[in-house]
This record gives sequence, structure tokens and C-alpha cells, in this order.
Amino acid sequence: MSEHLHDDDDFEDDDHDDVNVADDDDDFDDDDDVNVADDDDRDDRDDGPEGNRIVGASALQVLEYVTKSIVDDQEGVFVDTEDNRGTVTFHVHVAPDDMGRVIGKRGRVAQAIRAVVAAAGHREGVKTEVEFED
Repeated sequence: MSEHLHDDDDFEDDDHDDVNVADDDDDFDDDDDVNVADDDDRDDRDDGPEGNRIVGASALQVLEYVTKSIVDDQEGVFVDTEDNRGTVTFHVHVAPDDMGRVIGKRGRVAQAIRAVVAAAGHREGVKTEVEFED
């Protein structure tokens, strides 16, 4: 059962889109006034991969972190990204002396890096590929 807390005839709907809450301490508008209507628009934003974000940003951060943790020359690590039809390809460049560390025996380290980056990309809904280049 629901009770009416107010009668519809007694309720007056003032449809104000912009409501300013002013500071009572001063007589003029200044920087400490807040526009309350701006706070309501936050729920309407689309934070999906097609928004104003870098596609695969989390996967890129994970890739850079893991790769820099493995190599000796962290300054020699850089990653180029290529976005192609829903798949983000990361081209990893490391110093020549660190390539063996990143690839590992039988490519096991490289496969582990690819798996972790794929998991980070999956959280964003992005398919990832990692290529290690000279």
C-alpha cells in the first residue's frame, strides 16, 4: 500500500533547470556560487570505449608497467598503439639487450604479458594484441 504524502493540487512544480545556490555572506555573485543543475548531468555520460577516452588505456598502462618491471633499461621502453576495428594492437619496443628478457624462454614471458594485457583490455571491452618489435 502506498500513502500520498501530499495532495497533487497542493504540490506546485517549479520547473527550474538552472538553480543557483548563492553564498549568503556576500551581496554579489562570485566564484563560490554553485550551479546545482550541472551535478545532475553526470549520470547521463557515456563512459564506454567510444567516448572521449583513449581506447585500451588500462591495458596500455598494465603493459607499460609490466614491461618496465622486467627490463633493465626502463627508459628504452615505449609502446605504439594501433586501433583497428575494435582491436587495439600494442607494438612494444625495448632496448636490444632487454628483448630476451621480455620474450623469455620459448616465449613464455611474452605469452604471460599478452594474457595479462588481454585481461585488462577485457575489463574495458577491448580486444588486444601485443607485438614485440626490435
